Amino acid sequence: MTEMIVQIKNRLLAARSRQKSYADVRRKPLEFEKCLADKELVIPFDEVKINDKLHFIEEPVEIMDREMKQLKQSRIPIVKVRWNSNPGPEYTWE
Repeated sequence: MTEMIVQIKNRLLAARSRQKSYADVRRKPLEFEKCLADKELVIPFDEVKINDKLHFIEEPVEIMDREMKQLKQSRIPIVKVRWNSNPGPEYTWE
């Protein structure tokens, strides 16, 4: 009985060492670079609108373009909207 336990223990140790050697080969040291922020991307805190759940509020600014999508039986009007978003103006089809 004890011979079986010793044999199982040795097999577990061998499997663990195989896994460790494989993981050590794949592991690489992390290197970080210093990043200087772009001054144009900084937004004053007064311009950021946040609701009570701390979500950023995006507001439509203007309609840039209009299109009609034709399906088999119907037509769907869509518009391209410019949003007042956090990093800058963003355009989406709504």
